[in-house]
Amino acid sequence: MSLPDPEQSQAARLLRRAALCGLVASLALVSACTVRPLYSSQPLTAGAQVGAAAELASISIKPVGTRYGQQVRNNLIFAFGQGSGEPASPAYTLDLGVSELVESAAIVQVQTEEDEPTAGTVTLTANYVLRDATGAVVAVGKRSIPSSFDRPRQEFAAYRAQIDAENRAARELADLLRLAIAQDLAKHGKKA
Repeated sequence: MSLPDPEQSQAARLLRRAALCGLVASLALVSACTVRPLYSSQPLTAGAQVGAAAELASISIKPVGTRYGQQVRNNLIFAFGQGSGEPASPAYTLDLGVSELVESAAIVQVQTEEDEPTAGTVTLTANYVLRDATGAVVAVGKRSIPSSFDRPRQEFAAYRAQIDAENRAARELADLLRLAIAQDLAKHGKKA
């Protein structure tokens, strides 16, 4: 029977101490994190008397000028108010600008001498400015969503496929904007 090697046991002790210190440090960092569900009844901003859903429902969205912008606006109004429409006395105002980029995603050689695009991508980009009732800027942001579509040979079918892709992108962009604005309100509430 032999005695343990003193150098090996010293290295093992140092390794255990380092692992223990790392564990304590990570627990300290994790304890500073706060996670709160978006759909909770707690307010997003400090000092607010209403819950997160009611605070989002108090956002009024200014009119937009394009069809796809109107789709994003309508989906946002529905998401903010949970189907109840726009607020009568809004606490916040949202300036929304939506732009569109349509690109050909793939070109396939067909039996003719021409290349025809057979797939496309619609990318909707929204720029927003959220202001409180006094007109002070609460948040500024930009979000984008792509949506792919197939381009058949028929002109109307290709146009309809593009419109459907715009509608899909508008729904997804509105969901993304709702989450981003809720986060912006929560950050703003921590500063106040």
